[in-house]
Amino acid sequence: MNQNNLNLTFGALADPTRRAILARLSKGEMTVADLAKPFMSEMSASAITKHLKVLEKAGLISKGREAQWRPCKLEKEALKEAANWMDQYRQFWELSFDRLDEYLKKLTKKKGIKNARKK
Repeated sequence: MNQNNLNLTFGALADPTRRAILARLSKGEMTVADLAKPFMSEMSASAITKHLKVLEKAGLISKGREAQWRPCKLEKEALKEAANWMDQYRQFWELSFDRLDEYLKKLTKKKGIKNARKK
């Protein structure tokens, strides 16, 4: 995944409204109107349209056109690419935590020996 795509993806994911839209789409295709319903009391239709455009530009969703029905669907590949990028850091942290765990066990063992000698 190139840096520009990553920037667009993480920029899109930074907003809680856009994450909520993606969560709704994870259950299946929805029309723009259905996606907008839970947010209509908080924001205008044009604000929701802007959120959808950001998600579409990032490749996280796609919009179809069937007569007047505009189905939106989640594009899992873009999320998969972001998850793969993050996975390398997950592996780094897991290894770091494993090394820390071993170090703490050694310290505890040494401390236990020192405390036993004092008694």
